[in-house]
Amino acid sequence: MLPHGVTVYAVLALLFGGVVAARSQPAPPHILVILADDLGYSDIGCYGSEIPTPNLDRLAKNGQRFTNFYNTARCWPTRSALLSGYYPQQVRRDTVPGITAGSQGKRPVWAPLIPERLATAGYRSYLSGKWHVDGNPVGKGQGFARSWVLEDHDRNFAPRQIAVNGKEVKGLGTGRKDFFTSTAITDHAIDCLADHAQNHHGKAFFHLVAFTSPHFPLQAPPGDIARHRGKYNQGWDALRAARVARQKDLGLPVVNPAPFERNLGPPYPFPKALEALGRGEVNAPLAWESLTAEQKVFQAAKMEVHAAMIDRMDREIGRIIAQLERSGMFENTLVLFLSDNGASAEIMVRGDGHDPKAPAGSAETFLCLGPGWSTACNAPFRRHKTWNHEGGIATPLVVHWPQGVTAPKSTHTAVGHVVDILPTALDVAGVASGPVPGGAPLAGRSLRAAFQGAPLPETTLWFKHEKSRALRQGAWKIVATSSRQEVDGPWELYHLENDRGETTNLADRHPERVKTMAQVWTDRWLAIQADARGD
Repeated sequence: MLPHGVTVYAVLALLFGGVVAARSQPAPPHILVILADDLGYSDIGCYGSEIPTPNLDRLAKNGQRFTNFYNTARCWPTRSALLSGYYPQQVRRDTVPGITAGSQGKRPVWAPLIPERLATAGYRSYLSGKWHVDGNPVGKGQGFARSWVLEDHDRNFAPRQIAVNGKEVKGLGTGRKDFFTSTAITDHAIDCLADHAQNHHGKAFFHLVAFTSPHFPLQAPPGDIARHRGKYNQGWDALRAARVARQKDLGLPVVNPAPFERNLGPPYPFPKALEALGRGEVNAPLAWESLTAEQKVFQAAKMEVHAAMIDRMDREIGRIIAQLERSGMFENTLVLFLSDNGASAEIMVRGDGHDPKAPAGSAETFLCLGPGWSTACNAPFRRHKTWNHEGGIATPLVVHWPQGVTAPKSTHTAVGHVVDILPTALDVAGVASGPVPGGAPLAGRSLRAAFQGAPLPETTLWFKHEKSRALRQGAWKIVATSSRQEVDGPWELYHLENDRGETTNLADRHPERVKTMAQVWTDRWLAIQADARGD
């Protein structure tokens, strides 16, 4: 019996309306994180580069660019922070005194990765490319359904170690003449996406595509290098100036670009590498006009290969986008593109060594970008990978999600960090973002409000890697670098809204602010160490 005044038609209308409402609820988005390796802040077109990156530029044009986004200054700490939602020291993936930590550290059981947390919402997860995190990606606590991992980071043409679904497979990289790492990583990504569309239709995916480009060794297919021949003969001084000018034209906030630090070389000395590389190599960002003709030729060739690696990576990203479009998944895929650290000033020779007679960028060569080009690639910022100055920790962040980014074509100045990726993924997937029982609260926060153009609340970001440490609160930043392994260098203070290039140290003018911020850094460090020592 129906209640008085309620007709059967009204009940049917309510039921029908409920069905329609349920069907109209947007499905959880697919999540694609694309991670570059050693990419400088200005190395893609939409952030000021002359290197053609039309696919990334398209994503930025129809999505968002973040201008205050940060990594951890190094590869494996960034990957752990991104996937876990914690600072790397919290989860023993960067150095913590007195315990096994750093690149050999093992995460606590209370720090599962994004895939395992998304599995509660029915997500299926894939990994293609560089891993550099502890454990087996398809093992317990990791959550990836399929993985293709490049474990040999010293060869782009014939790598000797590739693991598929957690098991090393011989001959994958050495058995093909046309093998190149970026293309092989993409082949696996496309295979996973095609299989997902066919066999897991209706299920959301999380996919980490982790390229090893443009990390050393600088190697690329000859045809890719040829497209950039002669473009860098004017040198790194001219390139940095051109990129800064282009950034201003693109509407990126450029305030007080940093000058070249002419006497600052690589973070680690490898004198034997300089001998192997020959007279064309230099280990400081000297004025271009002061170089010999031989040095100019050698250096210009290195940058041609660096550009070719980025060009190739963008073309492979285009293939991935095309697969998403063919599968009808592109409109509801949240794409996040970023780098694990800034461009690298390192100079070393590993792998199969370096043949100075071989063409630059070939398998027989082992070239590194070095501090001259690194300074240009990190424009407009100061310093390089491993430092906690802006050049080491600032990354592009391109966000694209047609069904979820309602403020597209925007440049967002919100401050964010790789620890924000996990809470953002959980938020858009509808998964609770609290800590695992017994675990520490997540270090990051969701960026989702920014996708609608809303400002994000002010946050405090903490940094530490090797000899360098930093803290950012709002527009203020303290940063220090030690001359020894222990942390003892004096704090510098910068107001990044007025001086993102960190050109004017304000520590002497605001000693109380430095003291207060330094105490916040220390308190956070003590809490992080306590987390790392927990079970």
